[in-house]
Amino acid sequence: MTPEPAAVEPVVPEPVVPEPAAESAPARGKTNPATSFGRAHGAYELGRPEYPAAALAWLLPASPGHVVDVGAGTGKLSRGVLAAGHRVTAVDPDPEMLAALARRSPEVSTRVGTGEATGLASACADGIVFGQSWHWVDPAAGSREAARVLRPGGRLGLIWNTRDDRSDLVRELTRIMGESHAEQLLRSGGPRIEAPFAPPETARWEWTRQMTVLEIIAMAESRSLLITMPEPERARTLGEIRTLLAEHPDSAGRERIPMPYVTRGFRAEAPRAARPGGAARR
Repeated sequence: MTPEPAAVEPVVPEPVVPEPAAESAPARGKTNPATSFGRAHGAYELGRPEYPAAALAWLLPASPGHVVDVGAGTGKLSRGVLAAGHRVTAVDPDPEMLAALARRSPEVSTRVGTGEATGLASACADGIVFGQSWHWVDPAAGSREAARVLRPGGRLGLIWNTRDDRSDLVRELTRIMGESHAEQLLRSGGPRIEAPFAPPETARWEWTRQMTVLEIIAMAESRSLLITMPEPERARTLGEIRTLLAEHPDSAGRERIPMPYVTRGFRAEAPRAARPGGAARR
């Protein structure tokens, strides 16, 4: 099933410009990319987009319940899940990211953990979602852990926002910044979801985000490739991005720059209880 909905605009709250995280330049280049984001949580919150409401409606369980958001970061996805009427537990390996999430969304429960080991009780959730994070997870171990945490018939949902590389401006940005782990995964065939889940349903949404130069720079600063760069290389990369935005015909002289995005969703259900004398129902 691959629906092709009309282009949608995400529901975005009034922007809050966060204080940038303090960073130590010598520490760059020595950090595990998967757990590097806490040092750039301010840039992450400012630069990363929200998720389209239509995508969340498709991804999440139909009835309000308990949803676990793994790799929750600063809570971009958690807030959308909360707005859809669910109770949310946010799981992330980085305590700095969870602290930023808790300050902004105190109604969300938080727990340090990973996709392979959430630390949550078995069969405690109606849904478990991974926003911009499944590419950091071992697919086999993550699938087993998701199935353990979900109640029978619960929903596993994976979602990514990526810039649409049919745009010349996007291609030039990617040339300068480098291709992210998520972009590599989606370009190479998409995520693996393993037993006990069946192959997932997929969907995509195309939309445009109006961004300031400050937001585009923050988006770049929030990427693990830049967070872990040595400082001279990082400064040079950000300088090239500023030059591109000042000179490219799609961005030069604009207060707000239209940035095309594609949101991709993947969903699968945990096996239901087995029939007496038979196999598990899906």
